[in-house]
Amino acid sequence: MSSVARKIAGQSRPQLKLAYSWSTILQTSIIRRPYATQKLNLPALDRKWRRISKPSKRVEEDTLRLGQASPGTALKPSQTQSTDNRMYILSMFPYPSGTLHLGHLRVYTIADVIARFRRLQGYDVLLPMGWDAFGLPAENAAIEHGIDPAVWTKYNIARMKEQLESMNESFDWSREFATCDPSFYKHTQKIFLLLHKHGLVSQRKATVNWDPVDNTVLANEQVDSEGRSWRSGAKIVQRELEQWFFHITKFKESLLRDLEKLSQDDAWPERVLTMQKNWLGRTDGAYYEFLVDSKDKTIESHKLKIYTTRPETIYAAQFVALSPHSSLVQQLAQEDAELRAFVERVKDLPPDTTEGYLIPELKATNPLSFVEGAAAANTEPLPVYVAPYVRGDYETGAIMGVPAHDTRDFAFWQTHCPETPLKYAVAPTPDAPTPIDMRGPYLGEGYLTSIAGPLQSMSSDAAARRIVSQIKDASNLAESNTKWKIRDWLISRQRYWGTPIPIIHCHTCGHQPVPDDQLPVMLPRVDAHWENGRVGNPLESATDWINTSCPKCHGPAKRDTDTMDTFVDSSWYYMRFPEPFNSEAPISEAAARSYLPVDIYIGGVEHAILHLLYARFVYKAVMGILYPELGATNGESESITSPLDFSGEPFKRLITQGMVHGKTYTDPDSGRFLKPDEVDLSNPSQPKVVASGKPAIVSFEKMSKSKHNGVDPTTFIEKYGSDATRAHILFQAPVGEVLNWDEHKISGVTRWLARVYDFVRKIQIPKETSSPGFNGEAYFNEPADELRKIKQKQAAQWDADVEVWRAIQNTIISVTNALEKVYPLNTAVSSLMSLTNKLIENQDACDVVKYEATVRLIQMMAPITPAFAEECWSILKPNTGSIFAKGHSSWPVPDGSLQYLGSDGVNCAVSVNGTLRCVVFIPTKSADIADSSPEFQQWVTEEILKSEEARAKLLSGNTDIRKATKVYVVKGGAVVNYVVPKEKKEI
Repeated sequence: MSSVARKIAGQSRPQLKLAYSWSTILQTSIIRRPYATQKLNLPALDRKWRRISKPSKRVEEDTLRLGQASPGTALKPSQTQSTDNRMYILSMFPYPSGTLHLGHLRVYTIADVIARFRRLQGYDVLLPMGWDAFGLPAENAAIEHGIDPAVWTKYNIARMKEQLESMNESFDWSREFATCDPSFYKHTQKIFLLLHKHGLVSQRKATVNWDPVDNTVLANEQVDSEGRSWRSGAKIVQRELEQWFFHITKFKESLLRDLEKLSQDDAWPERVLTMQKNWLGRTDGAYYEFLVDSKDKTIESHKLKIYTTRPETIYAAQFVALSPHSSLVQQLAQEDAELRAFVERVKDLPPDTTEGYLIPELKATNPLSFVEGAAAANTEPLPVYVAPYVRGDYETGAIMGVPAHDTRDFAFWQTHCPETPLKYAVAPTPDAPTPIDMRGPYLGEGYLTSIAGPLQSMSSDAAARRIVSQIKDASNLAESNTKWKIRDWLISRQRYWGTPIPIIHCHTCGHQPVPDDQLPVMLPRVDAHWENGRVGNPLESATDWINTSCPKCHGPAKRDTDTMDTFVDSSWYYMRFPEPFNSEAPISEAAARSYLPVDIYIGGVEHAILHLLYARFVYKAVMGILYPELGATNGESESITSPLDFSGEPFKRLITQGMVHGKTYTDPDSGRFLKPDEVDLSNPSQPKVVASGKPAIVSFEKMSKSKHNGVDPTTFIEKYGSDATRAHILFQAPVGEVLNWDEHKISGVTRWLARVYDFVRKIQIPKETSSPGFNGEAYFNEPADELRKIKQKQAAQWDADVEVWRAIQNTIISVTNALEKVYPLNTAVSSLMSLTNKLIENQDACDVVKYEATVRLIQMMAPITPAFAEECWSILKPNTGSIFAKGHSSWPVPDGSLQYLGSDGVNCAVSVNGTLRCVVFIPTKSADIADSSPEFQQWVTEEILKSEEARAKLLSGNTDIRKATKVYVVKGGAVVNYVVPKEKKEI
């Protein structure tokens, strides 16, 4: 057997001299193909490979695999399949507005790339797609155009599906559904009734946020900080109506507790976890009662109740402040004309005003005064002010003023007592000096200062609990209290286009659930309502639909005319994709065991609170009721007696992609946003205003019609091809960051693809491409004495082989790392570009190595540029089928050859504050360290300081790189600049 044949078969070579007799061997082992001259046409490749691809049959395959007899029947628990090789990847499903935007393109490209990558790794991947189809826009469009919202919605779905398919996506369309399908909202109603049965739904009168434009109720979460509707922008008004609520507050403890689980291994972004914590809003505070007396005893002594979220700072209280709206102030103002005038005047002042009115005859006694051994400083009477910054509608309308630990109190105190020193009760360290002067409030947690006497150096949390307990025991003037910001979820909507609430109202029996065999309660046809352009809820006048019989007494009754908030649909839709045709339940236990929770969930950070919080609640409630053992860990199932104990989460890992901003042109004279035809782009790098010839101001802004910076992804794909567009959208920015969309930069991607295509068409293909495969470890494992015998020409070839194969191995590691972490997907594209350059540069490498390297390059490109990869695969592996065929192609893995390929490195030019200090040699970074990461910066610094010259020049004074506030590393470490603050000179 020849040495090359042994290499391909994975065997080591007995003699090196045989390995380099390639000129003869390769003539028989390599196919010589004529040079193809056709130009790369990426849009044509999209069309070609979409025609060749066949529709997915995954649902049918899963049905057979899991033993489901026919669509509509639920899986049995005994039919559960192991989830070890299964992966459920889901992107947040779109609202069918009719047009996709670049934000859609970005999130669905990310999802598809990860799904294809995991399939190539051998996973059985579920990547479904559906439609969040209920909602106000469809109903408003129906009123505007006089058509049924169902017709409008279905038209938009068909249009958007066609757009999605142009993206070369691999969604499993056989599982497609829309939330407006009766077969879907039947189970939304089932979930409502399930929660209702278990006491998690109720109807009660409530003051609600009413949108006067959309004529519907909004949840608190749907009203912005200015009191406007998130949808219409209208100023909301308050109304009192009978409303339906989901009791999400009963799950507040588990919703907060299990965020800890989601924080492990960076499963969820810290930013999202923080937003969820803040919305749940748990605060462990206390109520204190300060005794208020007048000096002359003309005002009756009474207790002033005050709430604080920082009980330990009572040691630093320096005044008490009352809201102008408090009952005590109103009482005092009747006898005090000056106070009465102040109260009237401050009505129009901004909420952050520092104005105040000192009530000279009043003094407040700190409840610390009643604790045995309290310091004299804590027993002195406190002045009492009327302060407009104290809200009358918050708690008791009174606060204890702690200027050393609150910014508003500090600003007020500086205005009224600027010469009085601050009293600090908390310091950042346990051994803070006395007296403390931080020249401003200290807002963080820490350790109590000497002012706390016996509690000095105790941590804030421990001290807060201790002092509340001491005051309570001594005088009963303190009480611990835990508060939550979250409120029950108001789900009622007085609109038509939503899931009808499955409740029947009977004068005799009260409200009754619709029987299971009568579900779904379907929306009636109300064509006249749309044709006449009426507003309001047409269900209220659909008498034939409203009037029904009571399921309990069979007497006359009426249906509930409210529909559910669309967030109810999206709170559980991910449960439906594994089993979309199950008519018996939202999901069976077998399907839940096989698919849930979702492995990777991808969507925008704008859904960090509402959608994700509601989804977590519904998952815990529904699964905790139906299949409690699925939320157990370490055999806890027997202890789960209530859904409140369910610890499962719907999404293992959450990926939040950044927004896409469009290039925006502004007239420098008027500041007006320019339309495309008002900008001269004959020189894209120097755009000009057509009317004036002046340079246009260029910026990147959130895409909107008013800024004329929107991009139609369909048009873009038709022009450049889906694969170039996908690679471009990944390459421009890390997944989690804002992407500044610049069409002109796609030329770099198209040039890269053209170079790869040209290289593939020129490659020499071995005749036997079905062999066990190239074994790099065996090929490059050569004894040193054998390598010394290589002739010069052979040595050049060997060096090129080593260069190429080292690049292949490192790229496999770096690209795999990027695809697994998801956020650095841009580095996957850049690594593949660098690998392409390495292949083209090393023309001296032998044909077998170049061929095997090219095969791996195309395998790694496949998730990102699927149609292009299919075309190249058909050239490299003719007549072998799709690169994505199950069991046909696997994701490349390191072959163990790196240990024989040596290490390379770069000369690193090290600058401090822009001035070159030295040049040192550092090794090439490990492929598992992401570019631009803090880990990479730390590694570069460590490698630099291994040099004696670097240590001599970079560890002192203004060049001490250990003190750098910023580190800029470019070109893989070839250039590093440290920003080091200059040391202040003592005078």
